[in-house]
Amino acid sequence: MAVMRSIMYVPGNNPKMVEKAPSIPADIITLDLEDSVPPSEKEAARKLVAEKLKYAGSSAIIDARKMIVENMHKIAKESVSGAEIYVRINNWETEMTNDDLEAVVWEGLDGVTLAKTGHPDDVKRLDWKLEELERRRGIPVGTVKISMLLETAKGIMNAYECCMASPRNVNAIFGAVDYCRDMHVKITNEAVEQLWGRAKVAIACRAAGLVAIDAPFVSFKDTEAFERNVRDGLQMGYGGRMIIHPSQVEPSNRLYAPDPADVEWAQGVVKVFEEEGLAKGKAAVSYLGKMVDTPVYDNARDILAAQAEIDAKNKK
Repeated sequence: MAVMRSIMYVPGNNPKMVEKAPSIPADIITLDLEDSVPPSEKEAARKLVAEKLKYAGSSAIIDARKMIVENMHKIAKESVSGAEIYVRINNWETEMTNDDLEAVVWEGLDGVTLAKTGHPDDVKRLDWKLEELERRRGIPVGTVKISMLLETAKGIMNAYECCMASPRNVNAIFGAVDYCRDMHVKITNEAVEQLWGRAKVAIACRAAGLVAIDAPFVSFKDTEAFERNVRDGLQMGYGGRMIIHPSQVEPSNRLYAPDPADVEWAQGVVKVFEEEGLAKGKAAVSYLGKMVDTPVYDNARDILAAQAEIDAKNKK
């Protein structure tokens, strides 16, 4: 599974930010067609992106909507971070979802994020539409992945079912801002009001085998509070972050990666357990004065696997 420590959102109607996307070292760049674009500018946003990016396709007839995704592909290939390219699409209730999908599902698109996912049927419907577009456009079926924003009381209650609704699903994002609005509570940096919903999304993702992506942190200038909030999410099981400002990318990439000290510990554990334990028919050994049994060994292997994924990405 792709590394997803940082998912940077770029407004689809902001030419300057779209142009800067290749220089942002996020793991995923998400071009937004939802909340950051006013309803009156949904179509204009597509045209603006098309005007600001060089057309990457071979067609002599330039379609503004297709240009968006062809140029997203260009961003992905040229990005210093080797970022995957996603698009956040409007939820089905807006009646704009089909138009969004018709506009963006072309070769080079890595995934779509469905805003305000509330029910597993929302995901199944999206899966069906993606397959229809892939078949129609000669894209291998299953190419376009699904990311879900769980950001309403309904979505949180149906979190596990939504996570299990499609084999395309790769992550679910806890949307704290809309969740708090839906719950009629004030959002705070301390995030106490988010605890139950935040934990439920993380557990649902783990149960479904997806990556849990933590909510955007709106006080982007308060780096200390952001890092503290990231660490709280890590303890809940989150593996990445939805980012709303470039300054949050570096701490996300750093904090969601294994700590170097933990990697060194894991290397030692694996070596000792395999050489002194498994090779000699034992399931428990001592390392640095502590017992190492199978669960500790498995944990060490997980740490090394996570680091290997990051190392492989950085070599691209």
